[in-house]
Formats: sequence, C-alpha cells, structure tokens
Amino acid sequence: MRIHRLAAAALAVTAAAALAPAPAEAHGAPTTPISRTAACANGGEQTDAAACQAARKANGRSFGKFDNLRIANVNGKDRQVVPDGKLCSGGLDAFRGLDLPRDDFPATKVTSGKTLTIRYRATIPHAGEFRVFLTKAGYDPTERLRWADLGSKPLVSVTDPALEDGAYELKAKLPERTGRHILYIVWETSSTPDTYYSCSDLTFPAAAKAAEKAATPPKATKATEATQAPKARPAAKAKSVAPAIVKATAKPVAPRKTQAIQPVSDNSRVTLGHWIVAAALLLGIGAAAWAGTGSILRRRRENR
Repeated sequence: MRIHRLAAAALAVTAAAALAPAPAEAHGAPTTPISRTAACANGGEQTDAAACQAARKANGRSFGKFDNLRIANVNGKDRQVVPDGKLCSGGLDAFRGLDLPRDDFPATKVTSGKTLTIRYRATIPHAGEFRVFLTKAGYDPTERLRWADLGSKPLVSVTDPALEDGAYELKAKLPERTGRHILYIVWETSSTPDTYYSCSDLTFPAAAKAAEKAATPPKATKATEATQAPKARPAAKAKSVAPAIVKATAKPVAPRKTQAIQPVSDNSRVTLGHWIVAAALLLGIGAAAWAGTGSILRRRRENR
C-alpha cells in the first residue's frame, strides 16, 4: 500500500511539473526589416556579415540570443533607462557590439511615401505595445544612435497586434528620407515586466532622389534662362556695338589731324597771293595815275 501511495504522489508531482509554465528565456525580434539582433546575434541570419563580425569582436565575447534583448521594469521610461549611444544594445553588454557606428550592417531597401510592413517574430508571444521610430532627416549613420535622432513621437504605436505565422505584423508609412536610416522599435510588454529594443537598418534610394533632383532643374533652368535672356541680349549687343564705336571714332581722328595741319599751309599760300595781286593793282593804278597827271601837265603847257 505504501508503494502505491508513493507512486501516486510521484505521478502527481510529474503532472504538476508538466502543467507549470516554462521559464521565459527568449521572446522576439524584428526580422522584416531585419534587425541587428536578428542578423548578428546568436541564432541570427547574417552572422558572417562584416559588420556582424566587427560587432561580435567589439562584444569581447559571444552575443546573447537574437530574440532576448530585453530590460525588466522600464515602465515606459526608455529615455531615462537606455543611454544615448547605446540604443541598439539597450545598454546590455551582451549586445554592445550592435551600437557600433557603421553604415554596413545588413539593411533593407525601402522607399519614402510607401507603407512598410514590419514582421516582429515572437518566439514567445506577449501582449503589449509596439512603438516604431525612424531617425530624422539628416541622420548620420557614422555616429552612435541617440534619442534626439529619433524625435519625440513614434511613426506609429500599436497595442496587441494580431499574431500571424509566428510574428506580429505592423504597418508604418515612411516619411521623406534619403540614404541610410534606422528604424527603432520598442516593445513594451504588458504580460511581463520586460521591454525589448531593436535597430533595423534601412536604405532609402539616395541615387533615385538625386536623379529626381537632377531632372527637376531643367524646368528651373529654362525659367531662369527666360528671365535672364533680356539681360544677356543687351550685353551681347553692347559687345558687338563697342567695336563699331571704336572704329567710327578711330577713323575721324586721323583726318582731323591732317586737316588741322593742311589748311594752315593752304591758307597761308592763298593769303600771300592775294597780297601780291593787290600790290600789282596798286602799282598799276599808281602808274596810270602818274601817266594821266603827266599828260594833263603837258597839255596845260602847250595851251599857254
């Protein structure tokens, strides 16, 4: 009888142990767009990437599990608990390599104005709120991520989204950005005291934006040319007229100097000739008068 009672007690203990919840060792991380934890940490998808290897080296030891970057008892005080420059690691030593300021972590290509679908893999589901942030325009990926880089408000906040195929699905419309940015997701669970943090690297098509800007200037250029045309044409005319004025001025100069010299000699010759003629006339008149006077005197003598 005693053996039967001991066996029954053992079965009861075994059944109770089977019904007790398993310890929560891991919970979740974003896989689309891929997060640094889901790419680089233990169990990650791209641990061979150069940035992941550098992050592992910076850790000085192996990473923690990719879905276990969590801090207990934050209670919404994220900015007070997680220090600037350590947002991607949550300030945890087991993930500190994820804070490296590199622009070659595995990234997802996205487009401004499009709605981004986020899949947050839940290895152990929990109720709670997701807050999704995006780095502001002008963010420098070669600098460590700070809270000021994210702005004060999330792109979207979602509480208790549906779990589909082992992942929570969120949607966020992306604002205008170019180049490399970080999607920062905070998952504050309500069924546990834990809050999870993750960085997902995004690349916006900077080349496409540059092409669009390059395509826009032609309109502005035409308008500018149209505006500047009246100013440009007078300038061209001024250049073409200027030589003509110089030539016109140059031609009269030489003749004026020649005329200024030649008339003087010509006038002097004419004046001298006039004096000679006048003198001859006077002499002729004098001779005629003298001859007339002589004839008159002879007649008077004869009449006497």
